[in-house]
Amino acid sequence: MRNSITFISLFSVLSFTQAQNSVEVDTIFANEQKTVSMFFPKPIRQGITGSSNYAFSYNREKEQYFGLLQAMPGKESNLLVVTSDGEVYSYLLRYSEKLNRLNYFIPASKSIGNERSGLIKFPMQKTSFADSDTFTNPSKTLDYPKLCSQLLRNPRPFHQIKKKKGISIRMTKSIYYSTDVYIIFEISNSSGIDYEINSLILFKVNGNKRRKASYQELPLSPIVQFNMPQVVPKGQAVEFVFVYPKFTLGAHEKLLVKLDELNGARDVVLGFK
Repeated sequence: MRNSITFISLFSVLSFTQAQNSVEVDTIFANEQKTVSMFFPKPIRQGITGSSNYAFSYNREKEQYFGLLQAMPGKESNLLVVTSDGEVYSYLLRYSEKLNRLNYFIPASKSIGNERSGLIKFPMQKTSFADSDTFTNPSKTLDYPKLCSQLLRNPRPFHQIKKKKGISIRMTKSIYYSTDVYIIFEISNSSGIDYEINSLILFKVNGNKRRKASYQELPLSPIVQFNMPQVVPKGQAVEFVFVYPKFTLGAHEKLLVKLDELNGARDVVLGFK
């Protein structure tokens, strides 16, 4: 791994020292036995670790949304990632023989700032959702928490439901607004044990799974995860909103949701067009 960093990376580190001091930095654990995946809201332009015993790999020739992290035993370090829109993400890295999470979906709200303009501010917008599934005349700067809260206050019909061992998941139709797609999810726990969520991933699926050569699952990276719970208590249901960059489905494409339990086997897969 190269020990030197580029001028742009050095500039980013110096520019955001103050921002990092005011933002709680999350810790990601990794080891040499498993690969930890990190999905970002925008394609990765640059990723740098502070120590050679941590390796963060990503596609340097073609921009992609995810990077892969592995580690060798050693002292903790840090990871700095800059995405294609200039957003900067910073994490502490630690080695651990046991990994509780293998997939991290990073929301845009985790950015510590932008390399060009500093900390991001989202001014309040007087925007409301209509009754249709497509909205027009959006303001240029969106207040995602306000928009997501409005969606949760105005219930919409859910699609088909999928259950497994007392755990069920439902989702609404895609709601298009500005350049984004909003989807409401509901996870219900009718079992006698709390459900700890490891990950919830939305895929765009193309082809037939029986024909492996033509089958493809493309993960969609959310821009925002609003009210996403870590635990669904027994006997309760929770609703939350994911916001994705705008996408459309082709004639032979559909959506697939994979809900993965932390330290358990009650994984649920829901697919529909």
